[in-house]
Amino acid sequence: MENVEKPWPALWSLVIGFFMILIDSTIVSVANPRIMEGLHADINSVIWVTSAYLLAYAVPLLITGRLGDRFGPKRLYLLGLVVFTLASLWCGLAQNVETLIVARVLQGLGAAVMTPQTMAVITRIFPPDRRGSAMAIWGATAGMATLVGPILGGVLVDGLGWEWIFFINVPIGVVGFILAMRNVPALSTHPHRFDIPGVLLSAVGLFLLVFGIQEGETYNWGTITGPISVWGLIIAGLVILAAFVAWQRFNKGEPLLPLGLFRDRNFSLANLGITMVGFTVTSFGLPLIFYYQLVRGLTPTQSALLMVPMALISGGMAPVVGKIVDRVNPKYLAAAGLTLMAVALVWNGLLMQPDTPILLFLLPSAVLGFANAGIWAPLSTTATRNLPPRQAGAGSGVYNTTRQFGAVLGSAAIAVLIQSRLAAELPSRGPGGPSGEGMGMGGGTLPEFLHAGFSTAMAQSILLPAAVVLVAAAVALFFAKPKPVQNWGGPGQGQESPKVDAGLDSAY
Repeated sequence: MENVEKPWPALWSLVIGFFMILIDSTIVSVANPRIMEGLHADINSVIWVTSAYLLAYAVPLLITGRLGDRFGPKRLYLLGLVVFTLASLWCGLAQNVETLIVARVLQGLGAAVMTPQTMAVITRIFPPDRRGSAMAIWGATAGMATLVGPILGGVLVDGLGWEWIFFINVPIGVVGFILAMRNVPALSTHPHRFDIPGVLLSAVGLFLLVFGIQEGETYNWGTITGPISVWGLIIAGLVILAAFVAWQRFNKGEPLLPLGLFRDRNFSLANLGITMVGFTVTSFGLPLIFYYQLVRGLTPTQSALLMVPMALISGGMAPVVGKIVDRVNPKYLAAAGLTLMAVALVWNGLLMQPDTPILLFLLPSAVLGFANAGIWAPLSTTATRNLPPRQAGAGSGVYNTTRQFGAVLGSAAIAVLIQSRLAAELPSRGPGGPSGEGMGMGGGTLPEFLHAGFSTAMAQSILLPAAVVLVAAAVALFFAKPKPVQNWGGPGQGQESPKVDAGLDSAY
């Protein structure tokens, strides 16, 4: 029985750490040229500074979500925050790229421990019919962090040096730890038998799949070494994950992933939707930033100013949408927000010409703010509405895993598309590949005779995330209408709803 009289201070305490770890998923990309210079590293080594973090972050999410159910989300969150903060300090102090990569792995593991706990706590301390406002704040944090990470990274690198994209996490981590200790309740734990075969199968399968997709472009989607190829890893990962699902189905004990979660139509559709949203918000920033900086000659700080309407409107609208989502069918808000995001991306694509007045980009940025506010709360509320507290960690782990998997897919897909469109639109001796290092991401602009072709390639590339998020809007229209909540938590908050929990338990 949970007794949480003041859930909002707990939410805001968790949001600090959640924002910090999501920023670190993307903030390093713009610092790559400076890291190469400062640590005397080659391109492949520096790419691994980001790849190592994303792998260590994405792969354990299913497991760490379940650990929160077993040992308590507050305990796991604080542990992950300590690991993340100390690893951030180590990253900033690194004297060579090898040390930096190891520190980034540790940082990713800390983030993986923290992330599912934030959503699990919200699920357990806010009743389903009053969860919208909380999920709106959580979701807006996720959306803004993913979008502004590269820009904030550029500002810090320009002003203070690459080390400060890591050092800035230390005081934030200390403040976040103190606030979480004071404000996050120690929720009751639920006894679970740990599914060791499930842990191994999910970890190996996700690692192979995510590594193959994430590093495919680096190895030109061909051979990595000897008989090991990118497609071999991807296929092996899919086979092992299929074996993982089969094991979860026939496991007579308690599975790592309760497949009964997916019997809930809205949980399944919300996970599909958040996968597409992860794909979109990760992929559309790359062509836009390349256009701003390489064609228009903007600095990272100037690029950041073009994102201000998005950030202000998204943050300001999130609480409003949160209150609305508790009163109306979330599918309408989600579908509207996702459609608005597609409109904003197409609008950006139409504006991406060499001579477009740069202030016009503030308009689709504002539309993105409204879209972002309308996406995250309806999706996360829909996914968690029917989750009983004893499955909150498992459900949160699944939801965050699918979001992160979508991000990995989006990052790989946009890199391939940018490369192909550059090859089609530019002379054969044009700028380098889509990673940005060959296109002057460290500063400067392209020769003027390449501006038109480069702008066209970037405008065409941004249509991919626009199309994906439009499909997500169609998926949202199939959400079932939420059922009225009756006697949630029994005598006190946090108790399982017998009906819902029985339906989940029947799967295993």
